[in-house]
Amino acid sequence: MDFLSWFLALLVLGGSGIAGSVKIINQGNAALVEKLGKYNGKKLEPGLNWVIPFVEKIVFQETIREKVLDIPPQQCITRDNVSITVDAVVYWRIMSMEKAYYKVENLKQAMQNLVLTQIRSEMGKLELDQTFTARAEINEILLRELDEATDPWGVKVTRVELRDIIPSKAVQESMELQMSAERRKRAAILTSEGEREAAVNSARGKAEAQVLDAEARQKAAILDAEAQQKAIVLKAQAQRQEQVLKAQATAEALQIVTKSLQGDPKAREALQFLLAQNYLDMGKVIGSSHSSKVMFMDARNIPATIEGMRSIIDDSSHLSSDPLNPGLNKFNR
Repeated sequence: MDFLSWFLALLVLGGSGIAGSVKIINQGNAALVEKLGKYNGKKLEPGLNWVIPFVEKIVFQETIREKVLDIPPQQCITRDNVSITVDAVVYWRIMSMEKAYYKVENLKQAMQNLVLTQIRSEMGKLELDQTFTARAEINEILLRELDEATDPWGVKVTRVELRDIIPSKAVQESMELQMSAERRKRAAILTSEGEREAAVNSARGKAEAQVLDAEARQKAAILDAEAQQKAIVLKAQAQRQEQVLKAQATAEALQIVTKSLQGDPKAREALQFLLAQNYLDMGKVIGSSHSSKVMFMDARNIPATIEGMRSIIDDSSHLSSDPLNPGLNKFNR
C-alpha cells in the first residue's frame, strides 16, 4: 500500500508538472518567460509552447494589438486664464514586450499620467478661441510628443484625439452673450449694407432717369427747332412763290390792259381814275395800321402821282406795240 501511494503521488505530480509545462498563447498575444527569476530573452509566440516546470515562469503576457486608452476629463487652464475641461482618446500598441515590462511599472497608468500632463501643457500654450479652431494641430502635437516620450517603454502611439473641450459655465454664458452680440452686429451690418445698396441703386436709377429725361428733352428741342426751321423755310418759299405769282399776274394784267387801252382815250381815263382811287385806299390802309400813329397826305401830290402812273401806262403801251422790245419783261419778273 505504501508503494502504491507513492506511485500514485508521483504519477499525479508528474501529470500536473507535464500539464503545467504546456502553455498555449493566443493569436495576437505574446509572453515573457523568466528562468529562475532571470529573463534570458525567451518569449512565447502564439500557439503551443513548453516551459520547464518549477524552473521557468511566465511573468508578463500582453496583447501586441492596438489598444485604446480612454483619458478621463480633467481641468486645464488656457493662456488667457480660462478654465476648461478636456478629455481625450489615445490609440497605442506594444512594440517591444521586454521594454514594456522591464522599463516601466504599470504601463497603462504611466501612459495615462503622461497623456494628462501633455494635454495640460499644450492647453496652457493656447488661448480659448485657439483650442476650438486648432484641434487638429493639437492632436498632431500630442501624437508627436507622446510617441517620443513612450518610445523608451517599447510603445508606439498611433493616434491621439481630443473628444471634448468644455469651458466652465461662466465662460459658456459669456460666450453665448458674445455670440449673441456678434450675431446682432452682423445683422446690423447686413441691414446697413442692404440699405446702402438700396440707396445707391435708387440714386443711380434717379440719375439715369434724369439723364434719359434730359436726352429726351434735348431730342425734342432739336426736333422742334428743325420743325420750326422747316416751317420758316416753307413759309418763306410760299411767300416768295406767292409774290412771284402776283408779279406774273400783275404783268399779264398790265399787258392785257395796255392792249385794250390802245386807241381808246375813255378807257385810259377810267384806268387813271381807278389808279387814283387805289392810291387813296392804300393811304387809308396805311393810316389804319397799328405800326403807324400819324400820316400826313398832301393833296397836291395826288395829281403828280396820277401823272406818273399815266406815263407808266403810256410807256407800257408803247412797249407793247413793239413785239421785239424786251422792256416788257420787267413786268414778268
